[in-house]
Amino acid sequence: MTKAAVSRRVIWAGAAIFLAACAGESDPPFEKFSPKEIYDRAEYELETSDPETAARYFGEVERLYPYSEWAKRALIMQAYALHRNKDYEGSRAAAQRFIDFYPADEDAAYAQYLLALSYYDQIDDVGRDQGLTFQALQSLRTVIERYPDSEYARSAILKFDLAFDHLAGKEMEIGRFYLKRGHYTAAANRFRVVVEDFQTTSHTPEALHRLVECYLSMGLVEDAQTAGAILGYNYQSSEWYHDSFALLTGQGLQLKPSGDGWLRTVYRQSIKGEWL
Repeated sequence: MTKAAVSRRVIWAGAAIFLAACAGESDPPFEKFSPKEIYDRAEYELETSDPETAARYFGEVERLYPYSEWAKRALIMQAYALHRNKDYEGSRAAAQRFIDFYPADEDAAYAQYLLALSYYDQIDDVGRDQGLTFQALQSLRTVIERYPDSEYARSAILKFDLAFDHLAGKEMEIGRFYLKRGHYTAAANRFRVVVEDFQTTSHTPEALHRLVECYLSMGLVEDAQTAGAILGYNYQSSEWYHDSFALLTGQGLQLKPSGDGWLRTVYRQSIKGEWL
């Protein structure tokens, strides 16, 4: 029998004792049980897909035996159970308590990761308040920088990149909104943010193409050509390059760096490697 199977049997056996002792009572008399018995019952609730009850039972361990080793284990499990129950605020609070009380514990990295997830898992579409995205980025960065060798660092890096891409997506959404309504300056400002601040994201090629559209509409031909040049150099295989190429050459223009605007600086830095 594997170690996991043995552990599962112990949990279920402990839960059975707990259930038998509590038969006929609406609220278990927690004070009558050891921290391990309550903890095992909480794990049993998790096993049977009742994270809300599990979180409550883990909380009872912490309440009744606050300075025990079981309280420490129960606190991190409570944060996990609350997260599974999509009580993100509660999960965040429990994870933060763990970090505050046990900063040097081996599970502190996981607590920080759960805290970051409590923000990250609420980022479901670009229409939400972006404050959550910024908080997710900050918390994920803490995991990456404070616990670089932990098993959670790699996942945090991947989620950081996705959240960063998400912020760029929000800028693109607003930029397209302005562009469709002919507010070219406002649109260009949003696409500029993507190119300057989110240039490593998947939205940069489209942002450059939209800048070509905006600048041509405003009569800023040199800026449009420079945006096209950057697009052609870095993203020549993308659909956005082909669209910009057709748009510019259709007006007898070349995709080349021109003028001395902000895009010329981007071209010089990102393509020619000239930073001064």
